[in-house]
Amino acid sequence: MQKEESRFVSNGIFEGLISIRALVDGARLGISDRKIERVLYDPERYTDRRKRPELTWLKKTGERSGFAVEACPREKIEELATGSSHGGLIAIAGERTIPAPDPASDGFYMLLEGIEDPYNFGYALRSIYASGADGVVLTPRNWMSAAGVVCRASAGASELLPLSVAEPLEAVDIFRSRGYKIVCADLRDAVDVYDAELKRPLLIIVGGERRGISRVLLDAADLRVRLPYGRDFGASLSAATASSLIAFEVLRQNRK
Repeated sequence: MQKEESRFVSNGIFEGLISIRALVDGARLGISDRKIERVLYDPERYTDRRKRPELTWLKKTGERSGFAVEACPREKIEELATGSSHGGLIAIAGERTIPAPDPASDGFYMLLEGIEDPYNFGYALRSIYASGADGVVLTPRNWMSAAGVVCRASAGASELLPLSVAEPLEAVDIFRSRGYKIVCADLRDAVDVYDAELKRPLLIIVGGERRGISRVLLDAADLRVRLPYGRDFGASLSAATASSLIAFEVLRQNRK
C-alpha cells in the first residue's frame, strides 16, 4: 500500500460544516445512503452568537435524521481530524454503497483511473460536479475509503455526485451498450479537445498524471482527445485540471 494511501484509509471522519451539509443533502436527495452516526462540536467555538444558528440547524437536522450532536473537547476533535480546517466541527459517518454503473439515456459521465492522491481526486470531483456531469465511474481501487478527506477536498461534491464502480473495460462495455461514445484523454494519436465533437451521450476517461490511461482502455476508445498547451511543456496536467477543462468543454458543447 502506498504511503499516502495508508494515511487516509478507512477514514469516516467528515470535517467542517460544508462536508456535513453535503452528507445531509446527499441523503436527502437519495444520492448517497451514507448515514451520519454523530456530530461532535467544540463548545468553545460556539460561544460566538454568530455561530448559534449553525448549531441550531445541526441539532434540528440530527433530530430529524437520527444522529446525535454532542459537545466535545477541542483536543479530542483535533485528534480525530486529519486537517485543520474543521472549524471545531466533525461528523462520524458510516460507509456508502457504490453500485455498478446504470447510465441515463443521454448522459455525461467521467471515469477516473489511476489518481494517486485523495486531494487531487477530490479536486477532480469538485470540477466534474460543477460542470453538470451526471455521475462519475470509479475503478475498484479508488479513494472513497478516505471519504472524509475527499469530501473536504471536493467542497462536498463527492457526496452529491452519483458514483458507481466497475472494472474499466466492464464500464466501457456497459456505456457502449447504451449508445455512449467512449472518449479518452491522451496525447498520442489524439485530436484537440476543442475540435472534437463531444455531444451526449458521452463517457470521458481521464487518467492520473503519472501513469495515464491504460493501453487496453485507450484501444477501446472511440476517440482520443488532448488538451493543447500555450507553450512547450513536457509535463502532464494534474488529473483534476484535465478533468475540469474537459468537463467544461463538454458543458459548452451541450448548452441549450
